[in-house]
Amino acid sequence: MTGAAEFIIVDFAAGVMRITLNRPDVLNSFNAQMAREVRGALEDARADKTIRAVLITGAGRAFCAGQDLSDVPASTGGEAADLGLHLRGTYNALIKAIRKLELPVVCAVNGVAAGAGANLAIACDIVLASENASFIQSFAKVGLIPDSGGTFFLPRIVGLPRATALMMTADKIDAGRAYEIGIVYRVCTAETLQEDAMALATQLAAMPTRGLGLTKRALNCSLTNDLEAQLELEADLQTEAGETHDFAEGVRAFLEKRKPNFTGE
Repeated sequence: MTGAAEFIIVDFAAGVMRITLNRPDVLNSFNAQMAREVRGALEDARADKTIRAVLITGAGRAFCAGQDLSDVPASTGGEAADLGLHLRGTYNALIKAIRKLELPVVCAVNGVAAGAGANLAIACDIVLASENASFIQSFAKVGLIPDSGGTFFLPRIVGLPRATALMMTADKIDAGRAYEIGIVYRVCTAETLQEDAMALATQLAAMPTRGLGLTKRALNCSLTNDLEAQLELEADLQTEAGETHDFAEGVRAFLEKRKPNFTGE
């Protein structure tokens, strides 16, 4: 990401890059520029060896209300704008950046997560939510289909029938229900969410993050592989993991009965 960001805040602590969506006056809804800035920050994280985990959250009372409808490409000459072209240049690239980043990505949902905002959250590796958070697949309210990977991830998380109902009815669910059906890993109080999320991200950043990245690669492939292909992939990735500094350090620490000092290498 080049230059100062206009719609996100990026800060760093203890190996964690925190990305805060920062359009609170419009509930952190996405415009094209904010999507580019988040993607740029993720690319920076991939290139920076000192970054070993990422935390994504929102400023103010919302996580992300989805697409800013005032920023939707306008129709011209009596023809409807190509929303697919818009998706390919914004959300598709953003979701792929999250999944291809071989670092843990924690999401702290501090308020409403709607539409693309909800699907941004579920594309992350671990989701924590405030007790005040809510999730809604709001696309049906404006005659669109769920995008930003929602039709890929949500059925795999909650099952096809439940995902279908959530998408077709556009029902809002609270954090407790999101936890019950597997969208959320942990529900936190509103007062402790940011602290809890940063503690988790910091914990992950201190772990053998090369191995965590390989785990993420394996999980990505598991979504489409058959069993035989996945077993072969596990063997290949285990070979790679076994050659890391952190594996050697973990074994030494175990034998020496001490706490390991992992470097992410």
